[in-house]
Amino acid sequence: MAEAKLDVVGCGSMVVDLFYRTPKFVHAEQKVALHAHHDDGPMERAAVGGLVLNHLGWACVLGLEVGVFGKIGADRHGEFLRRGIEQLGIRHHLTHDGSASSFAKIFVDTRGGRAIYMARGATAELAPEEIRRRHAGFIRHARMVSTEISQLPLRTVIALLLFARANSIPTVLDVDLPPADACPALGTRAELERALRLATILKPTRAAARALVGAGRDTLKLAQAMRSRYQSQAVILTDGARGCAIAAAGTALKLPAFAVKVVDTTGAGDAFMGAMLAGLRWGLPWRAIGTLANAAGAVCVGRLGAFPAGFELRDEVLELFRGAMPDQTLPAIETPARVNGPLDPSVEVNRFLELCLSELGTLRREIDLGQIRAAVDMIRNAEARGGRVHLTGVGKPEHVARYAASLLCSVGTQATFLHATETLHGSLGQVDPKDVVIAISNSGNTRELCEATLAIKEHGAQLIAVTGNPASELSHLADLVINAPVEQEGGVLGLAPRISVLAEVCVLAALSVALEAARGLTLEQYGRWHRAGTLGAAARRLVSGRHGRRKLKAVK
Repeated sequence: MAEAKLDVVGCGSMVVDLFYRTPKFVHAEQKVALHAHHDDGPMERAAVGGLVLNHLGWACVLGLEVGVFGKIGADRHGEFLRRGIEQLGIRHHLTHDGSASSFAKIFVDTRGGRAIYMARGATAELAPEEIRRRHAGFIRHARMVSTEISQLPLRTVIALLLFARANSIPTVLDVDLPPADACPALGTRAELERALRLATILKPTRAAARALVGAGRDTLKLAQAMRSRYQSQAVILTDGARGCAIAAAGTALKLPAFAVKVVDTTGAGDAFMGAMLAGLRWGLPWRAIGTLANAAGAVCVGRLGAFPAGFELRDEVLELFRGAMPDQTLPAIETPARVNGPLDPSVEVNRFLELCLSELGTLRREIDLGQIRAAVDMIRNAEARGGRVHLTGVGKPEHVARYAASLLCSVGTQATFLHATETLHGSLGQVDPKDVVIAISNSGNTRELCEATLAIKEHGAQLIAVTGNPASELSHLADLVINAPVEQEGGVLGLAPRISVLAEVCVLAALSVALEAARGLTLEQYGRWHRAGTLGAAARRLVSGRHGRRKLKAVK
């Protein structure tokens, strides 16, 4: 079953926003007491946020099929983000190997002004090569790609824009930071200029545009100067409470913002961009696109937070838009049934099985057979010294370790299961310095396993890591790393270890094949070790049949 096309997929900031109400902003060496409670609730409120995730949320609320891809951490903030993404019905293609998920502390004063302190975390760790290696298939399902100059490394932005261009997918680049803030934090000025030239459409803030082209204060002239300099299809410039300006082929517009009561300005530009993406997808004229975008920005500032909590906000946006442009026709918009209703099990199972095949296909392409050969040599050399093999893991990998130990024994490699947490309570005596220990962990950062493997290394045994994270603590401890890369676990929540377990089993089964071949295992040996069951009987029949054919040949 082919995946349906997505109207837009985005890559960039995915952030847990932590909001605080403050009576005023303070300078260095000053103090202020935060409001303990407010009409909106307690002093601190957590919300899904991030420039890209916010604008995808607003595009979703307005009826687009959207998706997000990138990197988050396997932590509580990452779980919070995933829940918010899935509750709104946003498709995702996320890796969970970031050091920590991004978060921001946002202080909002009584007039709706804000101060934001950001921790970029995993967003800053998405590498350029991951765009093609890990997310290519997901991106190709998009009709449009959005990204940002905000938190992503500029080299990663460039890689994404180049990939989209190579696949004839139009791109929209949200230019949220002026050069002085973007460089060198995100990359070089040359990289910034290249990214701006690669995007199909630019959406800069007024401050960013002035810093880039220095064309005075007039927003329309700034937009036109940006379009001329970077040869963009269009430039849509936002100017806060003053509205927006649009420069495109045959179009030069200034559109005022809607007059509304401001509660919190956080995310107004993101809501603007989400509605702008909807207008672009629907093929609206530029005036209608700008008006719809201004309407979404106005609805956003009337509430605390940037990410839309539900589809009821759509009606507020459309009411403002239709009041300003009563003659403009919009497409019929329906709320996706999957958001509030139960999911179809057969659809989810089919999606999971297709994902299994895709992920295992990636494993087949990326597995390093040289690592397998090196593992065989390490184990065979240990056996020559009188050593054995032990397998260990924590959680689901513990079960994989038990299976793999049994499998290796069945084909001639002496192997035992080693309980990871018991290793620090005496079971380390099971391991001889001549031995090899195979430690299994998808993340490679499981605390109990890392503590056990550190003790194993200090004890003198050699360590092989089977992991999906070559940059992990376990990988750094290991003498040899066998990479078992998995991007997605599958399933509705995408959290339970499923496909990573399959990958670990496949890698260890492949190692057993390699050891069987290196050993020159015979049917006679296999039959002697399997005294009962159909496998042993089958081996003995094959041996008997082979001997019978030899005798018959000798008689002849």
